[in-house]
Amino acid sequence: MAKNYPHVPPYSTNAIPDYANLNDWAAHPYKKDPADSVPRPLSNGFQPDSTADVFFIHPTTYTEKERSFGWNAPINHTKLNAKTDYSTILYQASIFNAAGRIFAPRYRQAHLSAYFPKNSADSLHAMAAFQEAYSDVKAAFEYYLQHWNHGRPIIIASHSQGSTHAIRLLKEFFDGKFLQQQLVVAYVVGMPVAQHQFKALNACATPQQTGCICSWRSFKEGYTPVYVTREPFKAIVTNPLTWKADEPDTNRFVNEGAVLKNFNKVIPHVVNAIVEKNILWMQQPRFFGSFLLHTKNYHIADFNFFYVNVRENVALRKAAFLSEQK
Repeated sequence: MAKNYPHVPPYSTNAIPDYANLNDWAAHPYKKDPADSVPRPLSNGFQPDSTADVFFIHPTTYTEKERSFGWNAPINHTKLNAKTDYSTILYQASIFNAAGRIFAPRYRQAHLSAYFPKNSADSLHAMAAFQEAYSDVKAAFEYYLQHWNHGRPIIIASHSQGSTHAIRLLKEFFDGKFLQQQLVVAYVVGMPVAQHQFKALNACATPQQTGCICSWRSFKEGYTPVYVTREPFKAIVTNPLTWKADEPDTNRFVNEGAVLKNFNKVIPHVVNAIVEKNILWMQQPRFFGSFLLHTKNYHIADFNFFYVNVRENVALRKAAFLSEQK
């Protein structure tokens, strides 16, 4: 049965997002958006479920070299929002649509260059940019809690810049706080999460564990970036094929399906996964045309190499969480 979606007003006309306005959300259960999409091979028997909520924080899509909007992107730029919606919201947020209602706020994201300051002035601008971006994410989460959560279990999911903000959100709202009891799991992907980042939140060690954190960063086997070797901490690294701390390595044949450029094509056995100190290694991906892939940094595919495995795991953890509540 098709959903009845209310009329969605135009984007907020001021610089500050208004999270009462559904258009200031990239994904929301009260409107139709790309997060509702299901790859065709997975659509048989698909049943959306509203017993839990997914708060998804999207990665950086403001990447143009000109930095024409300054250090932070507006939330009402149609072209940039379309880029966000039909990249990360379609290819990443959709992973979670069988597990719960998806809430993904638009926010005044920091420009990609904020991660690579060239001087002290850039560093100050970058810190201010990340603060402005996080203030929006926090405001969106608070609005969501006040108006739409109603005590439902919460899944946090994020990638790249989204994970920069998710770490702060978890510390502020969940870590040793009352809301921690509503946390099913947090998938904080594409950014390092130190094992001792939190006081009360720990790394997930088994596939069905709840109230814990999964995190990984993807690179070609044998390659460790210099910046990783300089990290003064041990990071949480989850194997998204085994989900077991005591099974850090596995072959590609347990990879049930990646979703890459063609959203409606699910490709099994694309990559393996090996936990290597602070990162996740994998052999050269195997898909048509993969011999043309020369990068050693697989950041863009952190979720998508493991699309089906993540989709199944979040359903497993949610079921375990609901069972624990009985």
